[in-house]
Amino acid sequence: MELIIILVIILVIVVVLVGIYNGLVTRRNRIDEALGQIEVQLKRRHDLIPNLVQAVKGYMGFEQDVLTRVTEARASAVAAGAQGPAQQSAAENQLTGALRSLFAVVENYPDLKANQNVMQLQEELTTTENQISFSRQHNNSIQTIPSVLIAGPLGFTKREFFDAEPEAEAVPNVDLSLS
Repeated sequence: MELIIILVIILVIVVVLVGIYNGLVTRRNRIDEALGQIEVQLKRRHDLIPNLVQAVKGYMGFEQDVLTRVTEARASAVAAGAQGPAQQSAAENQLTGALRSLFAVVENYPDLKANQNVMQLQEELTTTENQISFSRQHNNSIQTIPSVLIAGPLGFTKREFFDAEPEAEAVPNVDLSLS
């Protein structure tokens, strides 16, 4: 009888450990998928910016410094992609700031505010920002009990995430409609 009780206890422990391990693997895969989605959306964002700069360039002849900052920030963000999440986050936050400046200047140009290309590009950038925010999900499974007891020995480590600064998480709210 004692042997049966010991075997049942061992079986329960094994089932719990397998469940925890499978949960950790599932969460790790979700993190990888989310990071992949962020990369896709950042690439899309980077691809939209030259079109936006081109669309506003003719209207903003004497605002070249704003356009130059956006172009340089985009180039830095593209280059930072290979340097890891921390560097990429910093570069993307600079790009977000440069875009905010651009959109603030756009509001001073009534013809530009009414331009369909600019309106469409702004909407696409907003959608992209929203998709990046949705994909940016933190996973704390390996830091909670009982997973913390199993995660380390099985090779699960804390991941470095792409994280925007709090003020950079808000998508620029720009009204490009005619007033």
